[in-house]
Amino acid sequence: MTVGNFAPQIRIRATYMRGGTSKGVFFRLEDLPEAARRPGAARDRLLLRVIGSPDPYGKQTDGMGGATSSTSKAVILSASERPGHDVDYLFGQVAIDKAFVDWSGNCGNLSAAVGPFAIANGLVPADRIPRDGICTVRVWQANIGKTIVAHVPITNGAVQETGDFELDGVTFPAAEVPLEFMDPAEEGGEGEGGGAMFPTGNVVDTLDVPGIGSFDATLINAGIPTIFLNARDLGYAGTELQPAVNGDQAALARFEAIRAGGAVKMGLIREVADAATRQHTPKIAFVAPPQDYIASSGKPVQAADVDLLVRALSMGQLHHAMMGTAAVAIGVAAAIPGTLVNLAAGGGERTSVRFGHPSGTLRVGAEAVQVGGQWTVTKALMSRSARVLMEGFVRVPGDCF
Repeated sequence: MTVGNFAPQIRIRATYMRGGTSKGVFFRLEDLPEAARRPGAARDRLLLRVIGSPDPYGKQTDGMGGATSSTSKAVILSASERPGHDVDYLFGQVAIDKAFVDWSGNCGNLSAAVGPFAIANGLVPADRIPRDGICTVRVWQANIGKTIVAHVPITNGAVQETGDFELDGVTFPAAEVPLEFMDPAEEGGEGEGGGAMFPTGNVVDTLDVPGIGSFDATLINAGIPTIFLNARDLGYAGTELQPAVNGDQAALARFEAIRAGGAVKMGLIREVADAATRQHTPKIAFVAPPQDYIASSGKPVQAADVDLLVRALSMGQLHHAMMGTAAVAIGVAAAIPGTLVNLAAGGGERTSVRFGHPSGTLRVGAEAVQVGGQWTVTKALMSRSARVLMEGFVRVPGDCF
């Protein structure tokens, strides 16, 4: 046994929460060590150590991460000084095997936990919280400069977490938290989510990827920058579950090459090599018309119960359900005639869509209007759930950041 002059562990107040089909470690900005209260290397090193990255074993055993993109996340919240908002929400996607925290996008799933956390941790004025009813929390999503409105149920003056709302991809029911993603395709403020809804000006482009092929693609910036492809063009049916894709390293490499090419075409990066430093965005997904399949839970999904099928990748792996921000992109794209998402759903104008994903189904809505020949989306809507899993303190070596 080695006894030496090693730095002791420090403890940092934190809450471990599930939001939608993701979970992560939540912090109040004021509870972070001084050096980590501002963007930079110290903050990144601290969050990496909390989550347990980089881990060459890919397990995050020595941290709070769960070794998947859905469970390797951190959130920093603070009272907002922005007019008309209650809380500022900053999201970090922590890489598992690399020393990298991606701040380029939002997590739509964890967005459902922001309102409940803010209420429970004194970030929403007490006079705004009803004894019983719904507390509306206006969230400023600082990564992408967007407003999210969360409608949080309150019982006896406290956040109601239990309920009968079922969300495919989550084992147990909980209380429903409806979310409104405001102006999801409008130019953002201080983040990288801004820009035109269709960066190329087209609802469908031809995406040429050297050494891979040419693909019809819808490149959309709504909720999160997303590349939509047709499943059939990739040799898929759209009914695939995680093992069919994540066990195929050649397929994953092909998806990453397509994602990088799409990122360049969308103007998110200058050259393909830059994609390695932007893992969280853009997302890549493939769509197909409805058909029967068996979800990962064993539950049958009938073609008659969905408008289309969607499979999406996050951080280089097929997602077990659907990222919340990608669901926003799906809802918006479905509302715009002529996109690959809209065509897979049967075409025409629509205000909502129910799609099949590996864990089941999800409904998302979008309010779209055409003004001067251009489509504008005022909001996207979907419901998730959230609950506290553990609260108290995380501990890390005091010299890790």
